[in-house]
Parts: sequence; C-alpha cells; structure tokens
Amino acid sequence: MGHNTTEQLVPLNIAVLTVSDTRTNSTDTSGQFLVDAIISDGHALADRNIVIDDIYQIRAQLSQWIASTDIHAVLITGGTGFTSRDSTPEAVKVLFDKTVEGFGELFRQISYQEIGTSTLQSRALAGLANSTAIFCVPGSTNACRTAWQRIISSQLDSRQGPCNMVPHLKGIDFQACQQRD
Repeated sequence: MGHNTTEQLVPLNIAVLTVSDTRTNSTDTSGQFLVDAIISDGHALADRNIVIDDIYQIRAQLSQWIASTDIHAVLITGGTGFTSRDSTPEAVKVLFDKTVEGFGELFRQISYQEIGTSTLQSRALAGLANSTAIFCVPGSTNACRTAWQRIISSQLDSRQGPCNMVPHLKGIDFQACQQRD
C-alpha cells in the first residue's frame, strides 16, 4: 500500500452543480449521471442544484458549499466551453486557493482519444478552495462519464495509491482513517 491510502473507502459528501440556461432536474442527464456515480462509488450526495450560466450565481452557490463544513467536494458540469454564455471557469478560478493544473490537461488528453481535436474547446479545470475539491467539466453526459470514471473517482477514493486528494479535504482525519484499517 502506498502513502495517502486507506484499506477502506472514506465516504465523502459531494455536491453537484449543473450550469445551464435550459436544463431542469428532469432533463439534466449529466448532473444525474454524476449523482448516480457518486452514490454507486460509496459517497454521499450532499446537495444538488442547477443555476443559469451567470458568474455571480455560480459563485454564490459554490461559495456556500465551500464554506460548509460538511461538503468535501463539488462537481460542476456545464459552462466550460467557448460560447459567450460559458462562464464557469471565470466564476470558479478566483475562488481557488490552489489550482490542480494537471486535471484539465489530463481530461483533454483522455478526451482527445474520444472526440479528437474538439477537446481543445474544453476548459475543464479543478482546484481546492477552503480544502474543498472542485472539479469543472463540460456539460455533456459523455464528458461527465469520462471525467468521473477516468480521473475524479480515483482521486476521491481514499484507497487509491500511491496518493489521492482525500487527505487534503476539510474534516477528514486521514491519520485516524489509516489507523482504523
């Protein structure tokens, strides 16, 4: 077993935010995929919301979740493209204490295998704010599936070695988790 791992999953509280001017709870297949994946992997859905693609509405919701002591991670789907309405990166970046540069790079590398050079139009990004992991991915269900299955799931899994993001999240006593194992 590598460092920063546990033998048993440390379940996290994860919130899902869909950024869209048109989706509703019944039509939000991307957000629903993320909800189902979170629960299937043994984590808890802490909250879920849909906001229009507006910098201040995105920041307001995200800021509430970052300030919460009960939310370990936030998954944001939508608003990462190049249209005039796509503003998720601009809304989120300023809230990061640390940027996880490798996430966007790796997401685009993996996506290239699936969608070719269209991946250049993805502005997927990730970071930490108040010890909350934040991942921003495109709004398509396939993009959410790629991001969750190929990157995010393992980084939010305390059993993943040689390291994962769990020890960096608020409210997680990683030393105690390792001693329980």
